[in-house]
Amino acid sequence: MTPTNLPENRTFCKKYVQLAFILSSLSIFLGGLFLIVASRVAKYAYRFISKCILSTKGEHKQRAQWLPKIRQISIRWKGAFLESVEMMLSAQTCMGRVLVILVFLLSIGSLIIYFINCAFPIEHYQSFADHTLAVDMSFNAFFLFYFGLRFMAANNKLSFWLELNSIVDFFTIPPVCVSYYLKRNCLGLRFLRALRLLELPKILQFLRITRTSNSIKLSTLLAAVLSIWLTAAGFIHLVENSGDPWVHHQNSQSLSYFDCLYLTMVTMSTVGFGDVVTKTSLGRIFMIFFIIAGLVLFANFIPEIVDIVGGNQQYQESYEVVRGRKYIVVCGDITLESVTAFLRNFLAQDTGDICTEIVFLGETLPSLELEIVFKCYSAYTTFFHGSALNYKDLKRVVMGSADACLILADTCSSDPFVEDTSNIMRALSVKNHYPKTRVIIQIIQSHKKVYLANIPNWDWRRGDSIICFAELKLGFIAQSCLVPGLSTLLRSLFIRQKSTKAKRKGLRNRNLFEGNDYKVMTDWLSNDFVNMTFPDVCRFCFVKLDLVLLAIEFRTGIHGNSILVNPSAQIKLHRNTMGFFIAKSKVEVKRAHFYCKACHSDIDNPELIKKCHCRSKSWTRSFSDCFEILRHCVCALNIGLLLYKAVSQDKKVQDCEIFRQLKKLRIPQETMHLPDREPVKSRSLGVLPVTGITARIAAVVTEEDSNALLDSTGMFHWCKAVPLEQAVLKHQKQTTSPLHDHIVVCVFGDANSTLIGLRNFVMPLRASNFTYQELKDIVFVGSLEYMKREWKFIQNFPKLLLFPGSALSCADLRAVNIRYCTMCTILSSHVRTSTKPTLVDTKSILATLNIRSMQFKCSSTAEEAVGRVRTLENESEPSYKRIPIITELNTTSNVQFIDRHISSDSQIPEQELYLSSTGGIFSDSFLDSLLSTTYRNHHVLALLQTLVTGGTSPELEEQLAEKNVLCGSFSSTAYVAPRARCKLALMPLSKRLLTDSRVSFGDIYCKALDLFGILCFGLYRLTEEPNPYRNRGVYAIARPPSDFKMLPTDMLFCIVPFSTTATSDLSVYEEDLSPGGIRTIQTAP
Repeated sequence: MTPTNLPENRTFCKKYVQLAFILSSLSIFLGGLFLIVASRVAKYAYRFISKCILSTKGEHKQRAQWLPKIRQISIRWKGAFLESVEMMLSAQTCMGRVLVILVFLLSIGSLIIYFINCAFPIEHYQSFADHTLAVDMSFNAFFLFYFGLRFMAANNKLSFWLELNSIVDFFTIPPVCVSYYLKRNCLGLRFLRALRLLELPKILQFLRITRTSNSIKLSTLLAAVLSIWLTAAGFIHLVENSGDPWVHHQNSQSLSYFDCLYLTMVTMSTVGFGDVVTKTSLGRIFMIFFIIAGLVLFANFIPEIVDIVGGNQQYQESYEVVRGRKYIVVCGDITLESVTAFLRNFLAQDTGDICTEIVFLGETLPSLELEIVFKCYSAYTTFFHGSALNYKDLKRVVMGSADACLILADTCSSDPFVEDTSNIMRALSVKNHYPKTRVIIQIIQSHKKVYLANIPNWDWRRGDSIICFAELKLGFIAQSCLVPGLSTLLRSLFIRQKSTKAKRKGLRNRNLFEGNDYKVMTDWLSNDFVNMTFPDVCRFCFVKLDLVLLAIEFRTGIHGNSILVNPSAQIKLHRNTMGFFIAKSKVEVKRAHFYCKACHSDIDNPELIKKCHCRSKSWTRSFSDCFEILRHCVCALNIGLLLYKAVSQDKKVQDCEIFRQLKKLRIPQETMHLPDREPVKSRSLGVLPVTGITARIAAVVTEEDSNALLDSTGMFHWCKAVPLEQAVLKHQKQTTSPLHDHIVVCVFGDANSTLIGLRNFVMPLRASNFTYQELKDIVFVGSLEYMKREWKFIQNFPKLLLFPGSALSCADLRAVNIRYCTMCTILSSHVRTSTKPTLVDTKSILATLNIRSMQFKCSSTAEEAVGRVRTLENESEPSYKRIPIITELNTTSNVQFIDRHISSDSQIPEQELYLSSTGGIFSDSFLDSLLSTTYRNHHVLALLQTLVTGGTSPELEEQLAEKNVLCGSFSSTAYVAPRARCKLALMPLSKRLLTDSRVSFGDIYCKALDLFGILCFGLYRLTEEPNPYRNRGVYAIARPPSDFKMLPTDMLFCIVPFSTTATSDLSVYEEDLSPGGIRTIQTAP
């Protein structure tokens, strides 16, 4: 061969060798693809022909009998073999994990060999001793074996042949085999081994190196960036060193692999220095598409990697406790909406003391919007990334030194069950590791409360509290059906808001804002009130101290605690009694604690009642007090001796012997104070002790309501389970027994929607402190499929009816006699049909407008009822009745679609229950504020639950925990004490109370308390409306001033005894009240 022909031969040889490498990969890939497709076509054709032959020829019946047997045998053999192969390759077995990890490590080794060979030219023409080629060949032999196993285990051969790992094997294994055969080391497409880095996240999970979501996400992002970067650099290295084939590789340039890595990184980062560029057409075409893909990759993946790495370091620190500064830990649902609402409510209720720092413990990293919120409140808040379920994270936030742990719930969760159980597990984790840490938890469903009582070290005396949204929300709405405007009044009393003094100027309803300043507060009553009855103390606090006393905490025996609201005169106060007051500030409440009979009896100005000098000597007991302590010790010693004798002699000591010893030493059983050792899971709310029952209350129970059936706890009215078919109300029944003075409840739900929990709505309306005659019929209007799911929880309550229909249909509303109902309630659906807040309450808004459009002419008796619209100046005009409605809204701002008078620039502050003469609009957004209120004073939440739910007891909670239904007792006379609970009422003024036009609220308060034992704490007043055809607005005033002038149209929010009908006029009882029945009031202790 002449030297002149040597370049041409080299070029021909170069083309021939490169073609051999490329054809080896393409032939195997395309040939295998053709065989797979051909085998599928042949299989389908064989099955089709076999069916045709067997169906046409009868002589093949015998063949048709043994042919399935052969197929079954072959299928069994193939199934057993494939199952063993699949188990071998499965990551669930040890062998499968070893194979996956070994393939990954060998792929990295093969990639390293590729990097070493990149130092040589693209192709070696001369034979040489290359040890890396033999090593790489051994690696690829193992890859070929692993490929065969995967191919046999694959169910769908075609999809397996086209997946990414298979394509990598096609273009890397055959070229290495050809190189080993030709003894010519060609790089080719061996850079595709870099795509094996995509298996790195799976390998790290196998080895349990990455366990958290952030670590898994970080490994996935890094693997994607590295594999794409290395693969792109390998392709550029191939085409630039080889040149374009159509110009005989004359435009090639010598670029190292590092230069190609540098070029791809400069291109992805959009810097583009220009010192290294591509010259071949293939390289430039590839760079056109790589710039777009690299820009997307660099702009999305790199910032996420930086955020994960930087965010973990930023939020993984430990909290440093500052001595003398309180802090709380907030966990659970940490989102932008929940954090913003919590900070707004918590900081608004700041009492001006040492600021409490808020430590948020979130399970996910905060969004950009949430980070801005934390920066705006950086003086109060600190965020840490972690979980309350992890002890290390609890240790990082120093949970043991925290003042409390607040657990937030997502009220808009699509799965309330998962949300509640997650929060319960967080509370369990905190209590297990830090038993003394106070926990306040939010839950959605009421029946989940029983699981919290089972948590060890759960103790309400430490302040552990449960805020149940369904229980409180539906309880508020139920009480508003009987007492319109009560929710607005209770919200102003229990929720502290920012000062509204700037908005009060120029407003006519100034008393509305003054009432918002009064809040419910607690403090210990002075021991000078010991042995005084509650009505006497209540009247004295109002007249002398300018305080309204609502309730007291009464202790009976061991662990016996009950919050008594306006108890009877038989209850006498003992030492260290906690009182619940309505006041403006803690300074006013301290008057009841600092009052001293010796120093303050002659003081008329309540502001001058402060801690006196003799109060400092209160620690030195008088001789009589020491004697009382001695008698208590003797009583305990006698009881201990009796129990010791019983145990030593194996005899039983009757309880009467112990009571005889107590009576002998004159120690009342209900005032016995013993130290508490075990944690107290719950306490009674509103249940009177046996000695607090008067003869009049017992007579009412035995005579007027002796036929009523109660549950086994005596807290609620009960009946035998009513079948669903009997409770369903049809149109035919309306003609025979029309409904009157009933409550209509419109429910939106279907067979798949989340249960609202109608039992929480029914229980306050079926409390045993109402007589059976006072119970109003409740008619539920909604889908029958949904009612079937709710009925099993309410089937034991009397006077419940179901009507299949919709509140959007006027015919269905007329069928339930909605014109004669006392209140119509619209409960919002839990189904989130839209993500926009304005469209969530669409059905509730349309139903409200539909009911409001229904007008009925008033009868002569109906004109006297509350909430009716009639003309004031021209009585000859026809009067119409508008149906009173309470609408529940999930979004407070949607009230603008129901009442056009409410706008964002209104001078009246936002109220979660806007009142009118025809009803109200309820939004449960204010329930979020109860978390801050409970943290400040957990006794206030117990009082609110007492007023809203109608009371509860540990026996009732245990029964609901065990059976989830109420059990009957078949006797009402045996439960006088649970029934003798006071109830809320909205009562008009009587003639005896309203003696003249100058009567004030203070006069009404004292007369109602003295004559009837009724405790007034608010006012219900109609606004002035010059247009007689427009509805008159209504506003509630909490604790009006003593000199506040009353109007004949005013009504009183009051707490009435069990013996008083909550819906009647007080004048009925004035006739039955004899002069001897008036109690003598002790004016001053």
